[in-house]
Parts: sequence; structure tokens; C-alpha cells
Amino acid sequence: MNSDADQQHLAQADPAYASGQLARALRTALTHDDPDTRRRAGDRGRSWRAVLAGMAEGVLAIGSRTPVAGLPAWVTPEVLRGGFATGEPAAAGPLTEYEKEAARDAGVPYERQALFAYWLSADGLGRLYALLDSGRYEVTVPEEAALLTVAWLARTGRTGAAAALVAELAPFAGRLRFTPRPAGRPVPGADAVHRATVADAGETLARRRPSKAVETQREALTVWQPFADALLTHWLETVDDEGTLRIPERAAHADWYERGSALLGRYHELARRHTYCTKHLDPRQNLTILRGALEKTVHGRGPDPRRLGLLRHAVTAMVRRRGRPGSARHTALRREQAAQAALPSHHALAQLVLRRLSGLERTVGVADPRPLLVPVTEAEARETGLPAGAVIPAGVRRPVEGALSASLETLVERGLVPSAEVLAEIVPQLVAVTAAQAYPEGVLRTLAVAHHRAFAGRRSLLLLNLQQQVRIEELPWVRAVAGQRTEAGADGDAVVALRRLGELAVQAFPATILPNPLVRELSVLARQADLGAPLVEELANDIFMGAFSPKFLASARVAAELLGGGSLYERYYRIDYAAVRNLAIAEVAEALTRKDRPRTSPGFGKLCRERAEAFSAGSRSRSSGWSVAGNGTVIEQAQILTTHNLATLVHRVGIAPSPGWADLARRSFVTVCRLTGRVHGQVFPLATIKDAAYAWRQMIFQLSLCAARERAATLAWLSEEAARHPGHVGARLAPALTGLRQVAEGGHADDGTGRMFLGWAVDGHWLQREPEGYRG
Repeated sequence: MNSDADQQHLAQADPAYASGQLARALRTALTHDDPDTRRRAGDRGRSWRAVLAGMAEGVLAIGSRTPVAGLPAWVTPEVLRGGFATGEPAAAGPLTEYEKEAARDAGVPYERQALFAYWLSADGLGRLYALLDSGRYEVTVPEEAALLTVAWLARTGRTGAAAALVAELAPFAGRLRFTPRPAGRPVPGADAVHRATVADAGETLARRRPSKAVETQREALTVWQPFADALLTHWLETVDDEGTLRIPERAAHADWYERGSALLGRYHELARRHTYCTKHLDPRQNLTILRGALEKTVHGRGPDPRRLGLLRHAVTAMVRRRGRPGSARHTALRREQAAQAALPSHHALAQLVLRRLSGLERTVGVADPRPLLVPVTEAEARETGLPAGAVIPAGVRRPVEGALSASLETLVERGLVPSAEVLAEIVPQLVAVTAAQAYPEGVLRTLAVAHHRAFAGRRSLLLLNLQQQVRIEELPWVRAVAGQRTEAGADGDAVVALRRLGELAVQAFPATILPNPLVRELSVLARQADLGAPLVEELANDIFMGAFSPKFLASARVAAELLGGGSLYERYYRIDYAAVRNLAIAEVAEALTRKDRPRTSPGFGKLCRERAEAFSAGSRSRSSGWSVAGNGTVIEQAQILTTHNLATLVHRVGIAPSPGWADLARRSFVTVCRLTGRVHGQVFPLATIKDAAYAWRQMIFQLSLCAARERAATLAWLSEEAARHPGHVGARLAPALTGLRQVAEGGHADDGTGRMFLGWAVDGHWLQREPEGYRG
């Protein structure tokens, strides 16, 4: 599919992407209203400039698994959006506070090279032994586990391995930090996980600022309305027995003039101190009219006839609207407004909850948020001035509830894991514990848990030419203790964890393909479980080189074992799974005759390209040249053939979601309808169409595993569900529903008016066209 020129074009990353990101960062840094956002954008801009400079100078090889000249693959790089390395290692930078403290205690210069030498001394190793035994440390990047591993090797008599590891680390000792930050509590190892930490919740609450609108209203109620009442009362003293307001003579009413002058002085002080509400500056407001007339009168000029008329009208209107100050009606209104103004601001309540959080360990979640969110207590009321019994509002509760530490199932049930991508962020906390079970020695197992969680945070690089991301087994300190692993019992734990997480992902997000970070974590468990469960990542179509690694064909073979023999999935996508199985057998046999391990599966790549061209037949601008959309069609066929991990999870891992496959199929179709609804009116709908097609594919797979009667009932339900959505949804999906019905009856999806629902098209997609006969 790709010419030699196209391959050359793709051999290295295009700096245009980095240039575009730099432009975006600079624009935000110069124009955004929020200063913190401008600061962060400025930092991103400096990083993107470093990327472009490194690419231009040849010190950065973007697209390689060793992108920074002079740094081995195991060094964790600082990675920006899109997988671009900046050239700076994540474990580099200025000395941290704990490193400075360690240097001060050791009496060595504030340099990493000096600290490295100190940690290898008898005194330094003793401190590392104590840190190991306590388990009270936090590994934030993988390198921080290196010297603790050296200490473990040295203490257990494995001095040769310790020396070899030190020799590998030594060239980078002056630049990278190889020890972790001491922590206040041991490394978590229980089943409870969290999406956010106490520190995260605290930072969210600390960023909460007073609401200008709320504070403006509070100021109006507590400052300017009482002042307006005082002005009104002052002018009402000048109303005669006939009800007419008259300007009093100064000689006879000197006290009135003195009090008026005091009111004006009070006004200027209030205006200086209270700046939220500015209505008192509006010449149309009654308060402004009363104040202006008083100023002229006190200064001996008095209002002219027109302004006197305005004054009389304003006084009459104020009394008519609210009653005279001191009357029952006026007093009741002001009492109600005072109660409203006395309600504590969300900002003040956020500060209270922040105080409650201050006594908790910052690096973990909250086991029970309820005590942190009770109404204001009597003691707190005395300390803060907040009213006792004031309820913590939802906006303040949310960050604390979001830091809940509980089972993963509980977090999903409570809506704290809204997507498969968020699930992928949390899963490493569980996988770390399971993967570490292979180390029987407790101290080493604890270190492995902390290290795995840090490694899971290593951002993926943009890689070309079928290169693989660095695996945890490649890190020197992991290799140094590889001989301590035992599979006794650990493989069983891995199977249980893999099945649990696979079921949870498929059950919670049935319409979503597994995101790459989650695939990587599940792959760790799959390798440990030794189930022969090939899991494949979603490939990026803009850097796709036209070839697939052998695990894609292995995954397709698993799908053939599950779905071959005439399943709905096989018939809908017109797959010959028997031929796929034979292709896999032939390539395995050929691989056995070779000395080197094949890096690609030529047969699988050819099959995907042939299918992409066949299903693109009729497209006006079909081309053999390279294009993002063309790559998308080929990658989608790979996902179809492999079911993008669903078959592997079912057939090799043994997942069986408790709601049943029909329930998941219905939920997937609801997502298809929701996404199709977004297409209507979208200027650029292709990304939405792709997601809808992927959800449709998930549904086809799920329907294929249903019993015949259950599948028939669900197929009948699809049209009913489509009719519950806006008319354009059913009209757009009608060809896809017709195609599916035809397949169920023994035909093909593309017969007659039916259409096979695929996500990628080279020349526009039929779903984005205005449905015929629909007028919405």
C-alpha cells in the first residue's frame, strides 16, 4: 500500500507537529485570562522549543525508543503530547528538597555525584537498609528504585549483581536521582485503589476562589441595602404632614445637616472598602439619587426642581416597594435577606474542608470521606465564624469524594471511573500488587509494588518501524533481581487479576475499545499468567508503516477459534476465519525454520490491505498512495480480524461479564445512537463516526456470544431503541440496521439498501450525509 517514498517520509517524525504545538502554547501563554494557565502554557512552550532545537541539532531522534543521544532506553524521558521526548530525563533537574536534606545530613556537597558515592558507603547503605525495611518511601519515577535495589542485593550477599548494577548506573550518577523520597506511611499494598489523592483533593479546594457574582450579591445585601435604608430614613424626616418632601432650612435643622454629612462620609468609606457591587455608581439607581441630592443639600446648593422631583419619586418608590424602614413588612424582608447573606460562601467552606484534610496522609486516597464532609460543627463555628450546621455544598464535596479509596468495582459503581481511559489510570495500583507477588521476599516485594506504580506512569514515546515501548523487564535494577522471581502461586494470582480487570473493563464500558495504557497493564498480567493471551494495542494511523507485528495474527487466530464456524460476527464482517487460522499456522511453522525472530507478519498485513481495498470499492478517490484515512481503513480491518482483544479476553482469559452479553450489546447500541446523534450538525464528524462504528463492532461481537433466542430478541429491540432517539438518528442508522438484519437472515450487510458500518472511509462516510427523506 505504501510506496518507497512514503516509507521514507514516515521514517522520522515530522517537526511540523511540534511547531504546531509550540504555536498553540505560545498563543495560550499570551492571551489566556487565567495567570496559572498562562504560566503552564509558557512552560509547555519552552519544552516544545527544546524539542524543535533537539531535532534540528540531531540530538533528538523522535520515533526511536532511544530518542535522546547518549541516554540508554531504560532512562525515563520527559515526554510531551504526541510522544515527543524533550531531551530531558524525568529523573533529572535540580536537587529535590529530600536530596538536599540527605546531602546536608551526610556532610557532602549538594551534588548528585557526591550523593551517589555517599549512598554506597557503609553509612549510606545503612540508611538505605532502614528505608527498605520501613517501606516508607515514594517512588515517583522508576530510577528512584535503583539504589534501593543495590542495597537489597548487597545486604543479601549478592555483591556481584550489586556491583554490576552500580557500574551501569554510575555514568549517569551526576545527572539522575536514584533514591526515592521518604514518606510518612508504608507503600500501599491493599486491594483499595483511588483515582485522586488527598493532596489532589486539597489542591483542587485550594484553587477555589470566591465567586465574584456571589460576593457582589452578598455585598449588596449586607452593605449597600442597609446604607440605602439609612439614606431613606434620613430623607423621610423631611416629609411634612401633607406627605410632601421638602428641603429643610439649615438654621432650623442643623442636626439633620450634621447627620447627613456623616452619612456622606460613611458612603465614601464604604465605597473605598467594598468594590464588588457598583450599582451605587449608577445614576439611575434610587440610592444614587438620594445620595446625590444629599450631597448638594449638605453643600448648600440644593437640588434643582427636576432633581427634587426625582428625589421625591425615588423616596415614594422605595417606600411603596418595601415599606418604611422599621415597618413590619420592611423588617421581615431585611431579615430574610440577612439570612441569605449570612450563608457561608463555597470558598469559606472549601477552606474548612481543606483544614480537615490537613491531618491526613497526602499521598493516598480517602478511606471514608463522610467525616470530612459533615456540616460545620459548633467548635468549627467558634474557630472560623462560619454558622454551625452549615452544609458542605456539592461543589466542595466532589473533590473529596473523588479521592475515595475503595475497591475498583466500588469506584466504578459510584461513577468515579467515567471512562476506560480513567480506568487505565487506576489499574496500575492493582497490577503492581499482583505482579509483585512473584517476589517471595517481603521487602523486595514492597519495592516492586512501588516501582511498578512509578513505571506505569512512564509516558509512551512516539515509535516508528514497529519498535516496542520499553518494558519493565528491561530496566537494569529489575534485571538484577529477575532471578528472585518465582511463579509459585503468582501465575494464579495473575490469572485472577487479569480476569477480574478484563471483566470490569468490558462490563463497565462495553462500547469502548480497551485504551492502550490499559492494554499494557493487562499484558503484564497476561505474561505473568502465561495463558498465551496476545493483547494488541490500537495503532496510530498517522505514523502507521503498513506492517503488523506477529502478535496481531496470533490474536486473530484466537478470534478464529472463538468465532469461526459461521458466527454472526464472522458473517457480518465477511471473514474467512478458517483461512486466518491456516495463515497463522503457516507463519508459525515458517518462523520455526528461521534463526531470527520475525518482526512482522507479512500475511496478516496483506490480508488487512486486501480487505481494506475490497470494502473501499466504489470510493471515488481510492488511492494506492499513503494517507491517514487509507491507513485508518487498514488498521480498522486489523481490529475487526482480532476483535481488538475481546476474543482473547473471552477465549483465553475466560471473562464472563455478569450482566450477560445481551445487556452489553444493548448498552453498546445506546452508545451508537448517542454518538450518531452528535453527527447531526457537526462540521467535522468523522471522529464521532469512527467511535460510533467501533461501538457498533463491539455490539456485533457481543451479539455473537448470545444464545439464539436472546440474540433474536435483542436484534428486534434495536429498531425500537433507535426510534426513541431524534428522527435523524434512526434515519442515519437505517442502512446499518438493514444490513445487520440481512446478515441475521443469511444475507450480506451490503445487499440492497443495507450498509456495513465501518468507521473509516477514504472519500467521506455515508453516515455523515443528510438522510434521504428526513426533514429535521
